[in-house]
Amino acid sequence: MLFAIDVGNTNITVGLFDGKDLIRQFRMITQTSRTSDEYGVFLGEWLQMNGYTFDQINSAIISSVVPDINHSLISAIIKYFDIIPVLVKPGIKTGIRLAIPNPKELGADRLVDAVAAYELYDGPAIVIDFGTATTHDLILADGTFAAGVTAPGIRLAANALWRGTAKLPEVEIRKCDSILGKDTVSSMQAGIYFGYVGQTEYIINKMKEEAKLPEIKVIATGGLGKLISESTDAIDVYDPELTLQGLRLIYEKQ
Repeated sequence: MLFAIDVGNTNITVGLFDGKDLIRQFRMITQTSRTSDEYGVFLGEWLQMNGYTFDQINSAIISSVVPDINHSLISAIIKYFDIIPVLVKPGIKTGIRLAIPNPKELGADRLVDAVAAYELYDGPAIVIDFGTATTHDLILADGTFAAGVTAPGIRLAANALWRGTAKLPEVEIRKCDSILGKDTVSSMQAGIYFGYVGQTEYIINKMKEEAKLPEIKVIATGGLGKLISESTDAIDVYDPELTLQGLRLIYEKQ
């Protein structure tokens, strides 16, 4: 079985694959202060709770945008599972050509999403990952990573709103029935939600226009991607497993 681990700025997502099937997944909060033993014990206990054993795990792959975590996490996999994990980094075989000035700057998560979108849905495609930051990446028909757009994630933008003002409260981010807010909370929710839907549609349409690809497929993933995709026809597919499937596909290419 394969451990596929995606380390994001907010959460670490772990998927357990049996062949091509994603059979279990869970998330933990990203903390840079955890030791290798903490990671090892946590992963082992989670496995045992789900009826699996250490020796059933024979491979692992990690993508990470938080370098401070990598040493402890890799050490945990080696120490507790006796496996040297594959780390997604520049030079790894992916099947995606990076047509950008400095490929080393591209986040591992974006590369993984690009692989999954291209392999599972074909190109050309726009891949949107609604994470701590929201990324929009252009993949061409031949598998070339051509360009990307990075924006503040919806939670990050919302946090800035209530932390940067004296009287506005923290509110739940949710799908609104109407943009016409009747009080402080509903007006904030409408502004956050519909503002982000509008931003998403504009960026997609502008990318299609400048790339001269009006019929390009748009695939979304990430925690709040489903929420946004429910209110726009600009997103064709919402796939919550896209990143984990991308990790599996990259591992199979090694």
